[in-house]
Amino acid sequence: MLSAPGTTRRSGRPGPPGRLAAGAARAGRPRAGRPRAGRSGLLAFALLTAPMLIGLGVFKYVAIGWSFLLSLSDARGTIAPSRWVGLGNYRALLSDAAFRDSLTQILLFTAFIVPVTFAASLGLALLVHRIRRGRAVLRTVFLIPAAVSYVAASLLWKMCLFNGLPAGIANTLGGWFGMDPVPWLQTTSPPLYWIVLVTLRLWLQVGFYMVLFLAGLQGIPKELYEAAALDGATGLRLLRGITLPMLRNTSVAVLMLLFIAAFQAFDEFYNLFNSGLSGTGSAPVQTPLGYLYNTAMGSQDYGLGSAGAFVLTALIVGVTLIQGRFTGFGRSEE
Repeated sequence: MLSAPGTTRRSGRPGPPGRLAAGAARAGRPRAGRPRAGRSGLLAFALLTAPMLIGLGVFKYVAIGWSFLLSLSDARGTIAPSRWVGLGNYRALLSDAAFRDSLTQILLFTAFIVPVTFAASLGLALLVHRIRRGRAVLRTVFLIPAAVSYVAASLLWKMCLFNGLPAGIANTLGGWFGMDPVPWLQTTSPPLYWIVLVTLRLWLQVGFYMVLFLAGLQGIPKELYEAAALDGATGLRLLRGITLPMLRNTSVAVLMLLFIAAFQAFDEFYNLFNSGLSGTGSAPVQTPLGYLYNTAMGSQDYGLGSAGAFVLTALIVGVTLIQGRFTGFGRSEE
């Protein structure tokens, strides 16, 4: 049956070749609105990210570059690079006995606090992981100290727990066992102030790293423990054979974070010793950041302070690379 002129064919037969070619050409031709939409998307992306990129560039990368220029200049009392001294600030810094002592102190502090915090966090995570009821409550309770600032915690430790008064919490607890009141922060022989520093940092950090270990423990398949139980493995054999190997990546990450945090210690040392509330004229122990703070903000020697910042950064990077070399951090597992 023939269709009337001007009407469209509804059969399955293909239309004329010329009409098909024209339709294919129109389908392959890009729409006029697409380039404009692409430019609008790029413009919106640039407007949204520009404040962040500008702020990051000015307050981080430009500041780092400017600090490096100051470390090569004799910048005393000014933040503008003046007389060029090259590596003179670095030689003066490394020849300063006070700075070398601060490096020794922070190395000793790191060698003690890192394994203790690691062991305490892992042990607490293992205990909390075994609890079936109330695990979320315990996890929250142990994590709350991580949200407290180091300044507030330092003042709490100094004014309430270890204030040296007979009514202080530490001296009150010691009095129950027949101990005399002890001025914790002022006693340097033996150095009892280390008890204040260590307990403060443990209280602040153990909960956070415990949560990291808990996340690693929850990722271990239960089938491994069930298979090991069938072979008669229990207790320490499960810990050595399954738990610790499966926590390898988490353990390496926790160790790296602990090393970096230990080398950057400043707030608790400064607030415990370098304020009028402590009752001490000078700090018995000083970290590299404390030395640099006194150099830059106290003596206003910004060139020497900037050089010390880069020396400390190089030390942290070096220790991190050495740890990664021995622990295999970032190495692909085959």
